[in-house]
Amino acid sequence: MFAGKIAVVTGAGGGIGREVAAAYAERNAKVVLLDLNEQGLMETKRLIEARGHKAWCRTVDLKNPEAIVAAFQEVNEHYGRVDVIINNAGIGKWVSPLDLTIEEWDSVIHTNLRGTFLCAREAAKMMKQHGGGSIVNIASTRALMSEPNSEAYAASKGGIVALTHALAVSLSPYRITVNAISPGWIETGNYEALKPLDHEQHPSGRVGKPSDIARACFYLTDPDNDFVTGINLVVDGGMTRKMIYEE
Repeated sequence: MFAGKIAVVTGAGGGIGREVAAAYAERNAKVVLLDLNEQGLMETKRLIEARGHKAWCRTVDLKNPEAIVAAFQEVNEHYGRVDVIINNAGIGKWVSPLDLTIEEWDSVIHTNLRGTFLCAREAAKMMKQHGGGSIVNIASTRALMSEPNSEAYAASKGGIVALTHALAVSLSPYRITVNAISPGWIETGNYEALKPLDHEQHPSGRVGKPSDIARACFYLTDPDNDFVTGINLVVDGGMTRKMIYEE
């Protein structure tokens, strides 16, 4: 279903973004990789090419609005369209709200929330010209529940959820669907090193993998699923629905 489609993935230099980009390439999409981490981008590009596919990449700092606009202008010059964008890039700052500086707050909000909006906006401009497309914004279960010292991250991800349903309504006349995915614990390191309790505490019986998010992206960007827009799909093994009490 994605053969010949142009799929942009931000934060493609590692983790979930790398897996998602590689998964779209496996389904014959033409993949655009965006990330601030140049080394990570090159590693993702090599991974995709080693599997017999191609990827086009560009370094971009999502805190810089002009850099985002320039990146999408290059994408337009190179491919002439965007069909899918996965706004995955994000950072966190785990520090007490009593000590969090305005610079740290701005860095997280500008990267995660403003960066997502600007990438969605620039992609939507191209989608509008070519009959529509699909936007997926990666939020987090931290938009719904919190751990201590996560204020900037939680605010950015909560903002992404609200931004998503606003964009879904605003862009609907152009046949652009906009949805969010809120991952829970998605292990991007050594999965085999996880403890039995890590898996057992999930109603699903296991910790999540980046491939779980890739499959969710496929669902939300399948053109046949255009009746699904404005949602926040929680992919967390059931953890946000589980009551937890100390015994």
